[in-house]
Amino acid sequence: MGEGNNLENFDDSKLKNEFEERKSWGLATGINLYDCNPEYIRSAEKIKEYVEKLCELIKAKRFGECIVVDFGENPRVTGFSFMQLIETSLISGHFGMPSNPFAYLDVFSCAYYNPKTIIKFSAEFFQAKNYTFYWKIRK
Repeated sequence: MGEGNNLENFDDSKLKNEFEERKSWGLATGINLYDCNPEYIRSAEKIKEYVEKLCELIKAKRFGECIVVDFGENPRVTGFSFMQLIETSLISGHFGMPSNPFAYLDVFSCAYYNPKTIIKFSAEFFQAKNYTFYWKIRK
């Protein structure tokens, strides 16, 4: 498992080798973005654009349409959530707007992808000022 807020020492070849040697079932990555662009995380269109570009980036075939819903009665947790089935599993996320506009994103795929690539892409797309992450190989 890898986690933190610094990708400088990330070695994709090492993780990919471990993934293949363990005959892994999949790779799960969680990304927590903080101080995001509020206009982006409050836009269903921007969220769908993110999902389409992310799927292209990791070469994931989308299965069906991306579901994006704005809901919640409690102001602490209200916001958009999305779910996109992919041929190799699922991409999902939730966005909120308390004092710190945030995004919590999860990517699980049976096909290997580079976690650093999706973490950096996600932080840049939503213009996050800070982020944390983790990834875990599933066997």
